[in-house]
Amino acid sequence: LCYDCEILALDRQAGFTLQTRQGDFSCDSLVIATGGPSIPRMGSTDFGVQVAKRFGLKSIPFRPALVPFTFPTGFLGDLAGISLEAEVSCNGAVFREQLLITHRGLSGPVILQASSYWSKGDAISIDLLPSLDAADWLRAEQGARPNIWLKTLLSEKLPRRLAQALCEQLFDDGPLQQFQQKRLQETGATLNAWRLVPSGTEGMRTAEVATGGVDTNELSSRTLASRKVPGLYFIGETVDVTGHLGGYSFQWAWASGWCAGQFV
Repeated sequence: LCYDCEILALDRQAGFTLQTRQGDFSCDSLVIATGGPSIPRMGSTDFGVQVAKRFGLKSIPFRPALVPFTFPTGFLGDLAGISLEAEVSCNGAVFREQLLITHRGLSGPVILQASSYWSKGDAISIDLLPSLDAADWLRAEQGARPNIWLKTLLSEKLPRRLAQALCEQLFDDGPLQQFQQKRLQETGATLNAWRLVPSGTEGMRTAEVATGGVDTNELSSRTLASRKVPGLYFIGETVDVTGHLGGYSFQWAWASGWCAGQFV
């Protein structure tokens, strides 16, 4: 084990030769297990992809994943600290977990999950009442409690500050008896599918993982060895494999390492 050991050059002839600040090393098999570039303050880089390019292997550009979304300055910032269960969908992927509103945008497990499927310019859809058909619920409450104000009713299902902000920014407020059926339908549709377009993410600085990496088509699925360069292996997050929250990326790192270890 060599710590704080910068690699200066990597060559291959009969085997592999690494030139480092702690001397030169030679080997027949070389495993690249350097991960992805997320959380750079820990020392992470895109070194694995650089090695792949050095030997002519295709790769997919890294981008942040399992990362909070950011939004332009707006009323979300005034709601920082609010947390609730929600269902978020993005490009066909749907997750239902806790959502957290932050000073910069949206976070929480449900947002981190959805971020792995998001690209710049994509919209996300947030169901604030995932257990209800909101339009049916509003119509039923209009018949049962016509004098209750919308803000008060929403506060029974949503955090009070969020309910108030929604009525100020998106909906008309007032007693339910004043709402026409079309307006109730539109309000319910927004509660079940609130469409937002993030301006971006918090980037590699806070991303738990990164999508992208060495193209899996370049590697043997049995050994994780390069199909083009004998003796060269790529494992873990250096490869274009990204897991959901819950330890799946850790499991991929361990499993792919074990797999390559059977053949080096």
